[in-house]
Amino acid sequence: MVIGIPKETKNHEYRVGMTPSGVKVLTEAGHRVLVQRGAGEGSAIADEEYKQSGAVIVSSSEKLFSEADLIVKVKEPLPQEYDLLQKGQILCSFLHLAADRPLTQLLLEREVSAIAYETVALDNGQLPLLRPMSEIAGRLAIQNGAYYLQRVRGGRGILLSGVPGVERGCVVILGGGTVGSNAAKVAVGLGARVVILEENGDRLRMIDQIFDGRVETVIAHPDYIQQYLRQADVAVGAVLVAGEKAPTLVTRAMMGQMRKGSVVVDVAIDQGGCFETSRPTSHADPVYEVDGILHYCVPNIPGAVPRTATYALSNTTLPYIQKIADLGLDTSLRSDPVLQRGLNVLTGKLTHAGVARAHGMKYEPVKF
Repeated sequence: MVIGIPKETKNHEYRVGMTPSGVKVLTEAGHRVLVQRGAGEGSAIADEEYKQSGAVIVSSSEKLFSEADLIVKVKEPLPQEYDLLQKGQILCSFLHLAADRPLTQLLLEREVSAIAYETVALDNGQLPLLRPMSEIAGRLAIQNGAYYLQRVRGGRGILLSGVPGVERGCVVILGGGTVGSNAAKVAVGLGARVVILEENGDRLRMIDQIFDGRVETVIAHPDYIQQYLRQADVAVGAVLVAGEKAPTLVTRAMMGQMRKGSVVVDVAIDQGGCFETSRPTSHADPVYEVDGILHYCVPNIPGAVPRTATYALSNTTLPYIQKIADLGLDTSLRSDPVLQRGLNVLTGKLTHAGVARAHGMKYEPVKF
C-alpha cells in the first residue's frame, strides 16, 4: 500500500502523522511511504531521518495525495485540502466530524473512507488514540489558564498557588475523564484549590481515591456548576461524548456570574465546546473576551508541544495503521471491533451514529 504523510496545514500545528520509526516498520513490511518535504520540521524531525527510514520525500501535497492510498494526518483536512482528497482514498486522522458538517459532506461526496482517531474505542469504552492527546491537553489547559490569569495578559491577577496569608486560586473542571484528571494533576501540583464536577458518581469516587482528598468532587448538576463557577478563577471544559457534539453545560447567563478576569479553557472545543460562548481560536490568536471573561479555545492544544505529542500519538496509532496497510481496510475492519468503532465514513456512507445525529444525516451502519 502507498501511505502518505502530509505536512499539517492547521494554524501553528507542528505535529506530524508518523515518526521515522513508524515509517521504518511500514517500509520494512513492503509498503511505500511518502512524506511531504518539511512535514516533520515542527516536531524537530528532519527529512533525512525519514529518508533513512525508507520514506520517499515528495515536494508537494498535491503529489502526495494523488499517489497515496492511505493518508495519515494529525488534524482534519482544511478547506484548502478538500480538492486533494481522492475517491476511494482512506483517511486516518483526528476528524471531529460532529462539529464539522462541511468536511462530513465532502468525505461522503468524495467517497473517502475515514477513520477518526477520537472514536477508536476499546470494549470498555476507553479511547486509546485520543488518550495521549487528552493527557497533554489537560495538563496544558492549566498552564494556559494560569498564564492568562496574569493581569498583564488580561486576567484577574491571580497566582493559583497563592502565598502564605493569601488564598489560593480556584480551578473548576467540568468532566473527570482523561482531560479533567490530568488538568487536576497539574492544578494540584501548582497548589490551587481544585473542584471537579462529573456526572458519574463512580468516577468521582475514583478521583477522590487517586487524589486522596486533595480535590473536591461534586456531581455535575446545573445548580452546582453555576455555584462553583462563581468561585472559579480558571474553568476548564473537559467534557467528551465520543464522536458526538459536546453538550453545552454552561450558558452565557451562567458565565455572567463569574468574576471578571477569570479564564475559561474549553478543551471540548474540538467537538463544538461546552460553554455557550466558546468559538474556535488558534495558537496565533488564542484568547478573546466575552462579558469580561477570557476564553482560551484552541482546538489543537497539543500542537504547542509537538515533539512530545507526535511521538505519543505515533506510538498509539502505528499498530492500527500497520493493520490497515497489511490487510486492507475491509479485512482490518472485519477482524477488529476496536477499529470498527473508529470508522466514521465508508465510501459514501455515514457510519457513525453520533455524527449522523449531530447533522441530521442518514446513519448507515456497516455490518461485518
